[in-house]
Amino acid sequence: MREYRKSRKERFLNLLGHLPSKTPLHAEVTGQIKCDGYHIEKVIYQSFPHHHVTVNLYVPDNTRGKVPGVLFFCGHEMTSKATQSYQKTAILFATHGFVVLVIDPISQSERIQLTDKQGNNLTRGATTEHTMLNAGSNLVGTSVVAYQLWDNERGLDYLLSRPEVDTTRIGVVGNSGGGTQTTYFMSFEPQAKVAAPCSFVTRRANVFQTIGPQDGCWWIPFEGRERLDIGDFLIMHAPKPLLILSARYDFFDYVGTKETYDKMKQVYQVLDAPEKVKKFTWSDGHGISKPKREAAVTWFRRWFYNDTTEVSEENLNTLTPQELQCTKSGQVNTSFPDEVDVQDHNLLIADSLKKVRKSFKKQSTNAQFIAQIRKTLGLPQKETTEVNPEWHGEVSNGTVTFKKVIIRRKGQVPLPALIAYPTDKTSINQVVVWFNEKGKSVITDSTDLIKKYLKSDDVVILADMRGMGETEDPKEYNASKYFDHEYRNVMISLHIGRPLLGQRVEDVMTVMDFVRIQYPLKDKAVEINATGTAAPAVLHAAVFDHQISKLYLSHAITSYRYILEHPMMMDAYSYVLPNVLRYYDLPDLVQLVGRDKVVYQNAKR
Repeated sequence: MREYRKSRKERFLNLLGHLPSKTPLHAEVTGQIKCDGYHIEKVIYQSFPHHHVTVNLYVPDNTRGKVPGVLFFCGHEMTSKATQSYQKTAILFATHGFVVLVIDPISQSERIQLTDKQGNNLTRGATTEHTMLNAGSNLVGTSVVAYQLWDNERGLDYLLSRPEVDTTRIGVVGNSGGGTQTTYFMSFEPQAKVAAPCSFVTRRANVFQTIGPQDGCWWIPFEGRERLDIGDFLIMHAPKPLLILSARYDFFDYVGTKETYDKMKQVYQVLDAPEKVKKFTWSDGHGISKPKREAAVTWFRRWFYNDTTEVSEENLNTLTPQELQCTKSGQVNTSFPDEVDVQDHNLLIADSLKKVRKSFKKQSTNAQFIAQIRKTLGLPQKETTEVNPEWHGEVSNGTVTFKKVIIRRKGQVPLPALIAYPTDKTSINQVVVWFNEKGKSVITDSTDLIKKYLKSDDVVILADMRGMGETEDPKEYNASKYFDHEYRNVMISLHIGRPLLGQRVEDVMTVMDFVRIQYPLKDKAVEINATGTAAPAVLHAAVFDHQISKLYLSHAITSYRYILEHPMMMDAYSYVLPNVLRYYDLPDLVQLVGRDKVVYQNAKR
């Protein structure tokens, strides 16, 4: 079990990637509120230069000596640290002998990242903004998980600097999105001695099957590929005291919660600490309600004070968000002219990676460079199964007759396609393939265009990539708040280590293999037209297949920097390859394919 725990931690750290260096916090107390038995300090610190974090510190009065410290991580409420249930959690801890630091996560409260000049939120809320920011973060090899973890790690540094705090007794608790932060933090930080994640612990597969992928702070790409489930992050904390706070009617699957807890009991038994893991469940819904708050403080009192007395919460007076506000303007973006928000920082990382890419390319042979492209796409080393066309008769749009075919390859998504042949099949000029991000039916109505091709003795193939056209994911499975019509497919693909873009490259190669087994087409040059999110798949495929003679790419990005500069663009995740900018950008692919072969039309530059 110890070896397993060590291997999980190594995989986690590899996925987490490079974190910023520790720099001065420049912590500033901007105000203080006197309360009954405790006081609240309003604090701002910098987790990295010019990136400000707003927090409330709850300090009990009349303490004798140093007392335990607690980090509290907030869920997705926009009021964040001022949310009533979070205030009550902090007050209950403070009135029972704990110094509590409540941290505003990015995208919430005073730390909204995507704002206009007046500080107004440009998105619908935290889950949307986390997702928008995560796409760009993934491109440069980081994540919203990493940004939140670093803010919290520096919060720990601030807590440890306080004279009231016993640095050997540090606990962590959080609800919902804060439960996510708690889980990552306690698996990363050895100084977290006691932990209580609330309304988060379950199995990822259960969540995918019930409510679907959650927002960008909920996961790190490739966790599934590395066999990291939520329980594995709990194991990294074991055998230190762990309390799983849950609800029978939570939208986070409770069956998965029970399954994970059962496994944790086995883990703690093997590690000779069965008494240090517990699950507290209440018959309510999502959130850290009064019974869960009482259970959390009771658990922390047990391990930090050797006191098993059950804690009871009386009436607690809370404050308004304005009273707890740390900045003058209410937003760090407008309070600090030099504020470096997440998208600014991602651009800084992208600029630094230019030299890394240049060096990698210089030191690599052409074969090594192409091998890295395959690895980034998540492609298998070699496709071994044959392509098997399944013919389904003909269909006509009134002018052009198409043969209907489903192009199948074992283990892959079937690709529906339509093929139109010129009258004389003995003098075929070339093959023209169309991939439209909205599906092949968009092109079937372009009768004049298709007739023009046929008149030039070209064969026309209209094909759907997976997730497009006939295989598009139903709208009801993809919440519009994520700004991506295929968010579910993209997230699960990243989870298993097979980016959707890479899978679509396989689709292009499948169509090319299909062309090669058709007798009149076998040795003909292939021109490919692609639109939008289909375009980068075609560009990547042309690196591997030299039979592709010409590319016409329309309404597509020409560089990944476009996503970094436009963090609110639609369907950004359909382009995402984690850490791609460490190795190459799209212009590098154009150079590999040949600049004379690639034509951009109506591009996003």
